[in-house]
Amino acid sequence: MSNVTREDLVSDVKVVLNDVETMLQQAANASATQAEELRERAQTALRATQAQLREIQAAAKESARSAAKTTDDWVHVHPWQAIGVAAGVGVVVGLLIGRR
Repeated sequence: MSNVTREDLVSDVKVVLNDVETMLQQAANASATQAEELRERAQTALRATQAQLREIQAAAKESARSAAKTTDDWVHVHPWQAIGVAAGVGVVVGLLIGRR
């Protein structure tokens, strides 16, 4: 699995959208054969971007699973510290809500 960042993905999506927009403008003045070629290029670009999106989604799911597993393991090893942390977070949230 490659290391694709959010910025890389946003940049790639912008490039694909610009390319597709250009292809659509070209298709308006193109012959049937040229329009078909432009459509195929647009579909190829969109498929590549969809594949990247699926890769990012899979990496995010795996990262979330790993974090949940680590947290679960820590809570089982340190139950009283977990209760203390939860109580502390509850107090902070209560104070923030009370200030409104």
